[in-house]
Amino acid sequence: MDILLIGGLWLDGSAWDRVATELESLGHRPVALTLPGQGDKAVTATLDDQVAAVLAAVDAAPGKPLVVGHSAACALAWLAADRRPERLAKVALIGGIPTPDGQPYADFFEVRDGAMPFPGWEPFQGPDAADLDEAARAGLAAAAIPVPEGVARGVVRLTDERRFEVPVVVVCPEFTPAQARKWIDGGDVPELARARRVDFADIDSGHWPMISRPVELARVLAAVAEAA
Repeated sequence: MDILLIGGLWLDGSAWDRVATELESLGHRPVALTLPGQGDKAVTATLDDQVAAVLAAVDAAPGKPLVVGHSAACALAWLAADRRPERLAKVALIGGIPTPDGQPYADFFEVRDGAMPFPGWEPFQGPDAADLDEAARAGLAAAAIPVPEGVARGVVRLTDERRFEVPVVVVCPEFTPAQARKWIDGGDVPELARARRVDFADIDSGHWPMISRPVELARVLAAVAEAA
């Protein structure tokens, strides 16, 4: 199966290198996306530009792909379900949830000179980064690409209720499936509360399992793909 991999904030497609290698060995066809503004220095990129790039990758897949979003990019994966519900086999959301209609994509940190740089590790102390050693933290920070303001502050627009028919798997790294279920049942994740089928997969990692647990993450994603 084609597995489209969309990294979260500050990441380009290279963040998935070790995951992609393992997925290939398991018989899948990973496609790690480097989106506009995530590696081409296009600080003028917008959220619409990134959505268009994701849809182009979906349209290029020979069959129905599994679309994987990580962190903030869970919103991009869900936008693919909204725009191409008939073309997706399944959506996997790693360490994040879909942004509701009308909300900013990722307006979380200070924007400077037209972009939102990586804020350092202070906001991620605790379970998010507990499994990253100093070398991994230094590598992530050094490779981090400032997110264009037009992406971070772009407004999510969801229009097609057929998105709720697309099966979803929530991959739980720094939180547990029980916590995720509680958030959904409690109304904190309105998009997933309306989804027809939501399953959960656990992985013992922090917020960046593609860095700290790439083999385990690939096996989780392969199982998700094979179940589709």
